[in-house]
Amino acid sequence: MSAWLHIIGIGEDGMAGLSAAARAQVEQAEIIIGGDRHHALAPNVTAERVAWPSPFDAMIETIRGFQGRRVVVLVTGDPLWFSVGARISNPASVAHIPAEEIVYYPQLSAFQWAAARMGWSLADVETLTAHGRPAEQVVPYFWPGARLLILTAGAQTPGEIAALLTARGYGASRLTVLAALGGPDEARIEGVARDWGAPCPAFHTLAVEVAGAPDVLLPRVPGLPDDAFVHDGKMTKHEIRALTLAKLMPSRGALLWDVGCGCGSVAVEWMRAAPDAQAIGIDDKPDRLRMARENAVALGTPRLKLIEGRVPAALDGLAPPAAIFVGGAITADTIARCLAALPTRGRIVSNAVTLESESVLAAAQAEHGGELVRLAVQRAEPVGPYRGWRSAMPVTQWSLVR
Repeated sequence: MSAWLHIIGIGEDGMAGLSAAARAQVEQAEIIIGGDRHHALAPNVTAERVAWPSPFDAMIETIRGFQGRRVVVLVTGDPLWFSVGARISNPASVAHIPAEEIVYYPQLSAFQWAAARMGWSLADVETLTAHGRPAEQVVPYFWPGARLLILTAGAQTPGEIAALLTARGYGASRLTVLAALGGPDEARIEGVARDWGAPCPAFHTLAVEVAGAPDVLLPRVPGLPDDAFVHDGKMTKHEIRALTLAKLMPSRGALLWDVGCGCGSVAVEWMRAAPDAQAIGIDDKPDRLRMARENAVALGTPRLKLIEGRVPAALDGLAPPAAIFVGGAITADTIARCLAALPTRGRIVSNAVTLESESVLAAAQAEHGGELVRLAVQRAEPVGPYRGWRSAMPVTQWSLVR
């Protein structure tokens, strides 16, 4: 089928900033879909105007209903960079419109404008969004010297980001609000996170120069310190956690099942390790799920989904995973159920510390293959006036790539 839908990025300079091809599509359109701001940027056009429907799937169905007419969707900047253009053609959405039916007309993105105004190389900064998402999602990117460009959700977002920075020891970070970039009303507001209180326009991009001396550095590389988490002592310790995540192989947008998630340490680190990574934590103990929720928010993975229930029954109906970690409830039935859910090249890792759980993993390795290893960690601790090695409980780990 030939392309019939035209998704056009528009900037603060309106029609004057469009390419000749994009301008012609807007001028010849029968239907123009966009927000109030987008419609205001393209005046004096005779097309029928349609506001964004809600919810999002309803919008796609509305657009599809106009097929056969000359349809234009106006968006801000680059239609395929944290924008509705990418969502409209995303195959993961049941209601998506195939990409071959769409023509995109990119405009300078908010990130490009902001980088130019800040004098930053766009290749050397993190480009993030808090638009329609919890502000805590930017927390994993806090690091001394990091430069962040953030699409915001409104006038309140800079204050939220400033509070998150300050609470984590980065109160010296410099924030710059860049509003109406490229337009006649362009504005710039600057301040320091710990003192932030400036009023901001609703529509803007936020630039952050991260600075400070936090008590603990929390990298996105797996193996966060154990005391970065709220826990009851029963958790995957950080050396073992780092090895576990290496076997699970986090990747962009991939889903992890964390079975017997406890305080959620593995699920949280999975989500921190790769952009847009997702995780579902399952546990039958409400107090541990409360800890997992607290850890998810504090460490920048607020979209961690948590389910209270007993496995394997609680696994029924879950979205298919790319990887599974079984840290609790290690039984033959649970392992069988998890293996049945794994796709080709899916990964499963399970860690056991009891003889009973170890025997389940030994049987799984004998039947299905994979690697079975014994992991032991020793730490130097005081022994009177001296130091000696104290052994942690050894962990038997089974891992398999389908």
